[in-house]
Amino acid sequence: MRRSQEERREATTEALLAAGRRLFGARGYAGVSSAALAAGAGLTTGAMYHHFEAKAALFWAVFEGVEAELAAAVRHAAASPGAPLVRLEHGALAFLEAAREPPVRRIVLIDGPSVLGWERWRLMDEKHHLRPLKAQLIVAMRAGLVERRDPNALARLLMGALTEAALDGGLEIEDSARWLISRLRRT
Repeated sequence: MRRSQEERREATTEALLAAGRRLFGARGYAGVSSAALAAGAGLTTGAMYHHFEAKAALFWAVFEGVEAELAAAVRHAAASPGAPLVRLEHGALAFLEAAREPPVRRIVLIDGPSVLGWERWRLMDEKHHLRPLKAQLIVAMRAGLVERRDPNALARLLMGALTEAALDGGLEIEDSARWLISRLRRT
């Protein structure tokens, strides 16, 4: 059975995204040429440029996919039963665990800000991580578990700490994240 034009286009796009994730995750944006990306997908560079106008456009698409997966893992962990601070801790630990994976760390945290630009990267970070974290903090404040403070400032502070911890990647970071979140607890 012949595949439709749409099916062929989707298959080509998926092959480019898979090659991009694999290569950008292993070598970083600067370490991968357009020719290597096309070859990794089993295509010509012309075919790659037909689907993505530039290597940066392919990186953006890969970044969006990896970022969405990271956010989904955090949401899933934070949806666990328990008090708001327990859910916040589960989400934070899921972020650290997922960001420990070399492709995620490289694509989202290392290359993302430099390739996409600080503003564009920050908007994505805000959408996927900062807003949900802020919402969780508001719930904890309303429950009287956390002292009332500016939730936006507190979420930014926590997200910055988690991002730095994820960049460090050490296993002992999880204990420090638990400690930090426990300090939010109202006494």
